[in-house]
Amino acid sequence: QVQLVESGGGLMQPGGSLRLTCAGSGFTLEDYAIVWFRQFPGKEREGVSCIPGGDGNTFYADSVRGRFTISRDIAKNAVLLQMDSLKPEDTATYYCATSLTDYCSGWPYPQGYDMDYWGEGTLVTVSS
Repeated sequence: QVQLVESGGGLMQPGGSLRLTCAGSGFTLEDYAIVWFRQFPGKEREGVSCIPGGDGNTFYADSVRGRFTISRDIAKNAVLLQMDSLKPEDTATYYCATSLTDYCSGWPYPQGYDMDYWGEGTLVTVSS
């Protein structure tokens, strides 16, 4: 059974850092593209970053490029999202998802299009 569980959210001051973890079970995450999304209250989910299965390019939303870094923790069967230089506008619920395909071919996956499996989300609040 494919499952994704996000963790690492919380309250952080502007300029601070958080690291989100997307832990998988029931499948090997490194074989598939994993996408981080975020959702602002009352808005559609938007793609934040995507890491492909195996080798290949990672993708970032313009709003987070240079501040966020996506990576894998193979030993933990997880995908990480390192978020630095956080801004109040990063406040959102963050989700990880997968369509069990190899590449980020649908990036930026508008409204979470084509994703088959989702975690429950973790709330990130950036405020002083």
